[in-house]
Amino acid sequence: MTRILTLRSAALAVALGAALTVGGALVFEHGLGYVPCKLCLTERVPYYLAAPLALIAALLPPRPARFLLGLVALVLIYGAGLGVYHAGAEWGFWPGPNDCGGGSGAGPADVADFLKNLETVRPVDCTAAAWRFLGLSLAGWNALIAAALGLCAAAAACFAQPSRGPHQPGR
Repeated sequence: MTRILTLRSAALAVALGAALTVGGALVFEHGLGYVPCKLCLTERVPYYLAAPLALIAALLPPRPARFLLGLVALVLIYGAGLGVYHAGAEWGFWPGPNDCGGGSGAGPADVADFLKNLETVRPVDCTAAAWRFLGLSLAGWNALIAAALGLCAAAAACFAQPSRGPHQPGR
């Protein structure tokens, strides 16, 4: 027996995937002490948009749900592009942004603390991968995950069956 993917379940799966991905990034930052660079922080924005939009799509009738999932797909594919750009900069395929620096922590309290921090603190470089797993950096994994979630959202927007309500017969 084959089970047909419904719009609602696809939307919920994309929302959960987006939430888990950005949650993982936050664990790396706050739990494991990895300081994100400017691009790392920018790569999170599509997930911050996709998760609530996909949740809203799960609650809508089929036509607006398809539209919203299509929008989620575009947002996540854009996020995959950001991940490819970041990973390519890490591998030296192209230059990263000139203004890339750290995005975590509070500023110094006064000028003396600021000058002392300048001697010891180095901004996070967008072109240096802080961590790799199976040869891919976090940016590379982000590109793959965002692309997969974006393709799932696009497939659901185009092909998923409407969710069956309590009054509709069927399996």
